[in-house]
Amino acid sequence: MLVTKHILAAPSPYATPYYIVRGTNPGPVMMITSGVHGNETASMAAAQKLADDCASGRHVIHRGTLIIVPRVNQQAYVKKIRGKPDLNRTFPRRRAGRAKHPLAAAVFKLAREYQPDWWLDLHEANGLSQLSPRVLGQTLITNPGSSSVPICRRVIERMNRSIPLGKHHFNLKRHELPGSARTAASRVLQAKSVTVETCWSLKRAVRIKYQTEIVHHFLREAGMA
Repeated sequence: MLVTKHILAAPSPYATPYYIVRGTNPGPVMMITSGVHGNETASMAAAQKLADDCASGRHVIHRGTLIIVPRVNQQAYVKKIRGKPDLNRTFPRRRAGRAKHPLAAAVFKLAREYQPDWWLDLHEANGLSQLSPRVLGQTLITNPGSSSVPICRRVIERMNRSIPLGKHHFNLKRHELPGSARTAASRVLQAKSVTVETCWSLKRAVRIKYQTEIVHHFLREAGMA
């Protein structure tokens, strides 16, 4: 396994590190992004932990290639804000379309280069979806009709079995969000794309744990780990 560190969008004010993890055998490509919104720090910590664990050998990718961008929106992260404009509304909306922000363009250029079969976009949200269907906390979100739907159901089933409190369980949501990384990945790259949302009201360590476990479940589903 080989792990290399690179800089996305360099040289520019949006420069941010990313990692490429090459498994010992050929296989699928998975892209993991986090920090598209700069105030969602637990998801960023989980993505960075995965990169660090791969670099140290604590976690091994046996097949395929894993691309991790732990903190996409560095400027929003420094200010601890969601970001203005909302970067997750600026990705390409159709196959021939272009991103509406230079940072989204840089992320998607990387994605076009590697053509990921899978794209996980890690986020955090308000509320517990078990208590209200109108909120996004504790959900996996994918596009209607996506081949990732049954995979998401399996991951949710495994996660919920390990979570004692029912109100902390995960739910599946299916909707398109034009301009988001997830919908762009599905429409343009035909990737199995999923948004992971943990709930802000949970302890940060718990959110990091859930994000990490979900990513590991998807890596196993992809046959990479």
